[in-house]
Amino acid sequence: MLKPTILVTAATGKTGAATTIELLARQYPVRAMVRQADARSRRLEKAGAHVVLGSLEDYADLQAAMSGVQRAYFCPPLEPGTLRRATLFATAAQAARLECIVFLSQWISDPLHPAVHSREKWLTGEILRQLPGLDTIAVQPGFFADNYFSALDTMLQFGVMPLPLGSGLNAPPSNEDIGRVIAALLIDPAPHIGNAYRPTGPRLLAPDEIAAICGRALGRKVKYQNAPIEMFQKFALSMNVPRFLVSQLYWYFREYQAGAFAAGAPTDAVANITGSPPEDFAQIATRYVAAASHSRPSVAGRMNAGAQLFKALLIRLPPIADMETQLAIPPVEHALFVQDSALWRAGHQEAGVTK
Repeated sequence: MLKPTILVTAATGKTGAATTIELLARQYPVRAMVRQADARSRRLEKAGAHVVLGSLEDYADLQAAMSGVQRAYFCPPLEPGTLRRATLFATAAQAARLECIVFLSQWISDPLHPAVHSREKWLTGEILRQLPGLDTIAVQPGFFADNYFSALDTMLQFGVMPLPLGSGLNAPPSNEDIGRVIAALLIDPAPHIGNAYRPTGPRLLAPDEIAAICGRALGRKVKYQNAPIEMFQKFALSMNVPRFLVSQLYWYFREYQAGAFAAGAPTDAVANITGSPPEDFAQIATRYVAAASHSRPSVAGRMNAGAQLFKALLIRLPPIADMETQLAIPPVEHALFVQDSALWRAGHQEAGVTK
């Protein structure tokens, strides 16, 4: 029996690459859609993927990528225009008569969320689910494990993890575990049609526990420091992180501090869907440190990190409302954080699965 050809969008990204590698390991034909040819796409090609260049904004590219494909993983980037890309993808998928789409949503997706990306992730699900003849499955991870390693240099050079997490708890999933879940759903979608799964790590961790685990992986003591969100935003801007992403991170850190990523976590989604338990955060941290280009503190490293911090301090950060006005993000008068949303709470009563 011929195995279906599976399209993976954003195939060089966090979850796209992990999904592609897992599908190839299971000997499924994969068409990997990427924005540009680079070392990451060449690695996928070498592993056996059929790499195609294209844009989720270009209907002709989507038509070409879906030709001869039966199933797809849709992973829109965290950029302006999520809803537009979702509509283009949905239209092309229906025209191509795809059997099934697994799409990346969010733990905190909700129609009234203050973050526009979270609102549009919710709308993406509604658009895809309403298409006649197309089966869909949602994957809704929370705060990814690799997000903590944005502070890797500071942890390495100064022994501090300065992130605006408050005292919030999280069961962080690895990119690889999320990819294994997505691949398993694409390989055998029938039992899961219409469901939403929330992969997590095996246990809830406090920020100081996460810092300590990172420290052990680095071979030095690391202490958690609850940084102001605004300081993190300034640091991100100093590193040329796009302003849209910086605006969305403001709301995601507010949710983290409020405990949203601990609500209903940990789940058994990874174990139930893949047949293997999720990675412990210590395993993930060890892998990230081993892959880092440098893993020892140095005078030059401390000077570079200090200079970056000084650069961040000089940045003028507008209030979040002004930033979103500048970005043409429409305000929502009745915005709610997810734990105040009856719709969100109803959809998250079952740990790991919603209908």
